[in-house]
Amino acid sequence: MNKYIYNSYKDIKRTHIPALKSFGKWTLIAILIGIVVGLVGSAFNYSIITVGNLRERYPIIIMFMALGGVAIAWIYKALGLPHDRGTNMVLTAVRDGKDLTLKNMVCIFVGSVITHLFGGSSGREGAGLQIGGSIASSIGTALKMNKSDERIITMCGMSAGFSALFGTPVTAGFFAMEVISIGILHYSAIVPCMIASVVSMLISSHLGGESVFYRVTFPNISVVPMLQTLGLSFMCAFVSILFCIAMHEVLALYRKYLVNHYARAIVGGILISILTLIVGNTDYNGAGMNIIERCFTQDVPFYMFIVKIIFTAITLCAGYKGGEIVPTFFVGATFGNFFGSLLGMDNSFGSAIGLIAVFCGVTNCPLTSMFLSVEIFGSQGIVYFGIACAVSYLLSGYTGLYNAQKIVYSKTMPKFIDKKANQ
Repeated sequence: MNKYIYNSYKDIKRTHIPALKSFGKWTLIAILIGIVVGLVGSAFNYSIITVGNLRERYPIIIMFMALGGVAIAWIYKALGLPHDRGTNMVLTAVRDGKDLTLKNMVCIFVGSVITHLFGGSSGREGAGLQIGGSIASSIGTALKMNKSDERIITMCGMSAGFSALFGTPVTAGFFAMEVISIGILHYSAIVPCMIASVVSMLISSHLGGESVFYRVTFPNISVVPMLQTLGLSFMCAFVSILFCIAMHEVLALYRKYLVNHYARAIVGGILISILTLIVGNTDYNGAGMNIIERCFTQDVPFYMFIVKIIFTAITLCAGYKGGEIVPTFFVGATFGNFFGSLLGMDNSFGSAIGLIAVFCGVTNCPLTSMFLSVEIFGSQGIVYFGIACAVSYLLSGYTGLYNAQKIVYSKTMPKFIDKKANQ
């Protein structure tokens, strides 16, 4: 009996006590990160909404987008960050242990606000990942953390930034852990990521932030809606490939013909201004959350997803700031609304499947996508979303929005491949 007690004590001392110490340390750090990023994220969200309202009141602002692009390029150069890589920079920081600074946070904050003011097609959550990751990395540097801990604290900040802006804490927590290296889930960061994302969401909601939720009419589980979901998810995988190819090819064209960042910003801004005049409305400027909401109550034109891809690629590849995630939602929801109706699906059901499937295809994050479906649509449709994520993840191949993302394991077999997305 004494020997059993002694061995149990040794087991507790060897495993549980270190785990408790780690839990205590990361809980305190995560709460700190959640509070700081929640406050900054709330300020960022308020700024984006304010300039968006200003642009809608005075749409003539869009005609001066090139000036905003020049301002962004100047700010990045003045702060010594002329070769900023957006969200790819954060992914690289986590995987390679490289530091981010508060200068990164200032640049993406100000650059995104300018982009939204002048009508660039970009979102908020991608910027939130960069803002949160930069703040957390700076805190890690101040605390003199080792490289392993700095990787975790950066993921912690990414989760907090995403959650503050979208109000989906579980999605935010898992996205930071899943998006870095596909095939490996960084469970070592699960406690700080989840705590930070919840704290950040609470701070944001207390300061007026709203969680996103859409009402969807789900059919009873039966063969026909299963086949409809399968068919729509199949097509969404190819839409996600189209989106990623457009982003990478437009960036390659800019780099080939417009090496100067100011010239790139001017040309991109002028193109968006001209395209807005051609389209005749501002549906494709800014994030487009109003169009996403429309998809769940009525039919939308079939071409909207194509035009949004064009606007987004021209905007972000020219050096304007923000994020790719909400434009991805726009593309997925509008395509799902259109193609789902051809398959006989309710517009809200088709839009929901399209949004989740395209998001999964461009990010290569099936678990995150399923959590997202529950947090913004409810759990009733989880079977359909499970099918959508599985099909889109597999058929989207090795493309992705983020060049820095690594596909560690093959999508078709249990095989280690360790290749970057889009290679």
